[in-house]
Amino acid sequence: MNNRGVTILICTAVFIAGLILTVDAKAHEMTPTYPKFESSFVSGVMKTKMRLFNRRNDVKYYEIGVFDSEWKPVPFVTSYKLLQMDYLETVSFDLYINTKDLSNSTYICSKSKLIKSDVISTGIASRICSKIK
Repeated sequence: MNNRGVTILICTAVFIAGLILTVDAKAHEMTPTYPKFESSFVSGVMKTKMRLFNRRNDVKYYEIGVFDSEWKPVPFVTSYKLLQMDYLETVSFDLYINTKDLSNSTYICSKSKLIKSDVISTGIASRICSKIK
């Protein structure tokens, strides 16, 4: 490769790096990072309280899921498995799991759900997970 080719390659790499660094990466937030479960008012059912914060102005819906260490779904109950949230809104929700299923549960996740008609550009979905202690 001659000097001109190397120069073009370096300029291209610098340009792409500049684009990547200037892109505003947005994601939603879910806390606590390491949720702890406590007994609920129902025998054999454990409960934890989670908070979800929408930092994405392009997303209005988030899906809640519970998974084991191999990312297989674990049965659980919340008021709504699909939460509708406005931009910069915070929603708190209780999550319930059977005691027998809790021992197999590893992650509580929230995933942004994009509406096809609202996707303007690439439409990147985000998934945030909290690890169960």
